[in-house]
Amino acid sequence: MNKFKIFSLALVATTFAKAQDLEPAKKAIDAEQFEKAKSMLKSVIQAKPSNGKATFLLGNIYLRQNIADSATIYFKKGLACSESAKFNNIGLGQMDLDDNNKAAAQAKFDLVTKDMKKKDTEEYVYIARAYMNADKPDFKSAIEVLTKAKTANPTDAQVQLALGDAYYGDKNQNDSYVAYRNAYQTDPTLIRAKMQLGVLLKGAKAYTEAVKAFDEVIAINPNYGPVYRELAETYYLWGNNEPKTYNEKIQKALGFYEKYMSLTDYSLNSRMRHADFLILAKDYKALEVEANEMKKLDGVNPRILRYLGYSAFENGNPESALNALKEFTSKLTNKIIPRDYMYMAQSKIKKGTSADGKSVDAALLASAIEDLKKAVELEPLAANELNEMGKKLYDQKAFGAAAAVFEVAVTVPTSKNYTLDNFYLGTSLYYDNTRKDVVKPDPIALQKADTALGNVITASPTTQDAYLFRARTNNLLEKDELMATYYQQYVDVVTAKGDAEITKSKNKFIESYNNMASFYANSDKPKAISLLNKSLALDPANAYALEAIKMLK
Repeated sequence: MNKFKIFSLALVATTFAKAQDLEPAKKAIDAEQFEKAKSMLKSVIQAKPSNGKATFLLGNIYLRQNIADSATIYFKKGLACSESAKFNNIGLGQMDLDDNNKAAAQAKFDLVTKDMKKKDTEEYVYIARAYMNADKPDFKSAIEVLTKAKTANPTDAQVQLALGDAYYGDKNQNDSYVAYRNAYQTDPTLIRAKMQLGVLLKGAKAYTEAVKAFDEVIAINPNYGPVYRELAETYYLWGNNEPKTYNEKIQKALGFYEKYMSLTDYSLNSRMRHADFLILAKDYKALEVEANEMKKLDGVNPRILRYLGYSAFENGNPESALNALKEFTSKLTNKIIPRDYMYMAQSKIKKGTSADGKSVDAALLASAIEDLKKAVELEPLAANELNEMGKKLYDQKAFGAAAAVFEVAVTVPTSKNYTLDNFYLGTSLYYDNTRKDVVKPDPIALQKADTALGNVITASPTTQDAYLFRARTNNLLEKDELMATYYQQYVDVVTAKGDAEITKSKNKFIESYNNMASFYANSDKPKAISLLNKSLALDPANAYALEAIKMLK
């Protein structure tokens, strides 16, 4: 799932009268009305070019919107200001963090803190948020910085709010709760802190309580946009955890997100946030509409191609999806996410699949598998989603393609579908080697099948069909002793489950007895005959067993 990376940009109010003109912009930032805030800050800069704090706030908004060039311009402009110039080093330091250059970032942060007064905390809060808002958040460093701020001023509500965010990011729910509570008790106007208490409940899957907490925020300020975004995400998660209520919950989620949009802005960036949520909600018709609206606003923004690609695939147009995603990935190579590669792969497979669904163009499949490998390399959790993709191919009897997908899936042992994916990998390879057009089975592929089925047995020893298919696989490999061993294990596992399961497995028992008998025919005739008699007890007219007994006698 694509996570919302929204941390408070609410900033510390200063007591200096000269900074009061920034307060409306700060409130707009906290309310996530970024276009409004940008307009306000540009007016401040025009009226007072020496205001380095205004350039920093403006650069931060651009940085949050992934417009790095504009962010850099304002941060560098701010460094030349006569007032509060040093804060712009924090923005440039975050950009160093985004470039994985922590040493350069630290050097800039040190320039900011070296002349701080004992009770100052504002700089620490900004630095901590730079760590949290970086492409790769560093919550522990943020906590370290904020601990200094807390020591300097234990009652600073903004420090407590930032600490709450840092602890939450570091998966420390208890300390996060205490910090948010302290922030709101210290400053009851800090409504984001109260909202974050609901976010903690949402994260703990206490959805009823979370909704109640958000309703309390709305009762205080019904025009506070971010709370509706949190409600939207809460209902989305709630619906996913209670599938029977999914449709009802997702409609509420979409309604709340529309409310959020109406209270923030309909800028391109706002529409992109909306598009990201539509992807989570799997409302691809609405996503296609939103993507085309964004294209009218900005026909060259690469991210719009992502949304066009996703929606085109989901709405049944794999070729358009592939074209859009190819163009997207060629323009934005450093911002590609695993889902981009997943959709590229699916589009290639869909485009190359035959009319009957049983075969996939080899070149397109090979290219798709490389995309899947890239997705899993970027984010191993992406392996969780490969089960559905492989299962579709499996159900279409495109077993070679299915096996290729499952082979990528099982490279991540921590995947929630690891055992099931191994089962599908093993059986896909088996079926792919028993096609009518196969002249000679591929021993390398069959050995992979045997290994995969062995993984299933190790993880789930009572999965009876894993033994059955392992026996069949070793039969194709002409490893007769192993074949007989696994057939016997299949019979033992099913027998242990009781008569009802044995009755359901009658034909598979006959298969097992007959194949074990063929193995023992030369080395242990009495055992072979005993097995054939067991087969005949289940099917007195079984031709193979009748003929084999005649030959053995």
